[in-house]
Amino acid sequence: MKVLITGGAGFLGQRLARRLLERGELAGPNGRAEKISTLVLLDVAAAPDFGDARVKAMVGDIADRAVLEQAIDTDTTAVFHLAAIVSGQAEADFDLGMRINLDASRTLLEVCRARGHRPRVVFTSSVAVYGGTLPDVVEDDTALNPQSSYGTQKAIAELLLNDYTRRGFVDGRVLRLPTISVRPGRPNAAASSFASGIIREPLNGETSVCPVPRSTRLWLLSPRRAIEALVAGCELDAAVLDALPGNRRVINLPGISVSVDEMIAALREVAGDEAVKHIRHEPDDRIVKIVGSWPGRWDTSRAERLGLRGDASFVDVIRAYVEDERK
Repeated sequence: MKVLITGGAGFLGQRLARRLLERGELAGPNGRAEKISTLVLLDVAAAPDFGDARVKAMVGDIADRAVLEQAIDTDTTAVFHLAAIVSGQAEADFDLGMRINLDASRTLLEVCRARGHRPRVVFTSSVAVYGGTLPDVVEDDTALNPQSSYGTQKAIAELLLNDYTRRGFVDGRVLRLPTISVRPGRPNAAASSFASGIIREPLNGETSVCPVPRSTRLWLLSPRRAIEALVAGCELDAAVLDALPGNRRVINLPGISVSVDEMIAALREVAGDEAVKHIRHEPDDRIVKIVGSWPGRWDTSRAERLGLRGDASFVDVIRAYVEDERK
């Protein structure tokens, strides 16, 4: 089996690659496990090869059809489409967001269609496809109403994947990711970057700025559970998905509904008052507007029936980060 990860040099891409290499196999369209013979990691920067002969790191522009035609052939059984311009950057640079988040997604689907072998395509979408006046609990079929360019681009890509699946060009599945926390490394341009920063930096003894009110509620998932969901989502039986009611190929992933205040309380429980002292509150109207349009609670009963799961608590999320990233 040949597997492609777009955004393979990124945070989730590298972790997904490591997990697939550890497993060594993935369930194919017939439901039986197949050995992974080639893992293609495509990104604008070189992904590591992990010292594994199965890895083929490709550097290229995902919006360039010629690059995608090199990455995808009739042996490509599964595609994990993770490459994206993050929310804050997509809002700041409209053309770049449209090119990578939308145009490249369409081009990827077109290359899969041209190959004619109906690969499985896992697309990571976002809470940002929702917005405006929302019910207390958002469901998989709640109407899309994005309030940002990033959310709009993700919503359109969702609809495209659904239609390419309906037409039999690909076997698609949309996994709407909660905000991923705690991410290692440094802050990025995502509007939700603070959801990791207010934990990561204080644990390092560094100051972090929280740009939203402490009452702001977020829907969060740990990197550990996100990777589990991506693999499990790819392995879901197409017939099982098609038997679901409503928007069958879209799944809101399980997560934790937690306010900023509750996140800080969890940090205090794990690391004490000294860590919490490193958090400074400075409202940023731009971030407040974007994040405030996202839902804070999702109905994830569909995902749970399919065997997908989230974290037990935000304390567990912090402890998993300490175990995985701060050994």
